[in-house]
Amino acid sequence: MPTPLAQASAAELQRHLAELTGHTVAHVRPYGKHLLIQMQRDDAVDTVARLTEVARNKYTAAFRSHTGRWEPLPAPVADLKQTAELVTTLLAPYLEP
Repeated sequence: MPTPLAQASAAELQRHLAELTGHTVAHVRPYGKHLLIQMQRDDAVDTVARLTEVARNKYTAAFRSHTGRWEPLPAPVADLKQTAELVTTLLAPYLEP
């Protein structure tokens, strides 16, 4: 079960994504030290991106490539809001409903 801090971070990221994309289709799920950004596609859930907390409120971002591997996004370590902005900018087509 995710920690209360991880759940709060997931909820905060969910709010940022809704503001930045203009919809609430993208969902965030805490998973260990990661926050998974997921989209419901037909009958399957597609995990689009993963934010990893590397220090207190500092995150890196990665996307799932076509091979299923996690590939880092070219970005500095940043806070949750800045990382959300980066993800929505670089992965905008994957976050469309």
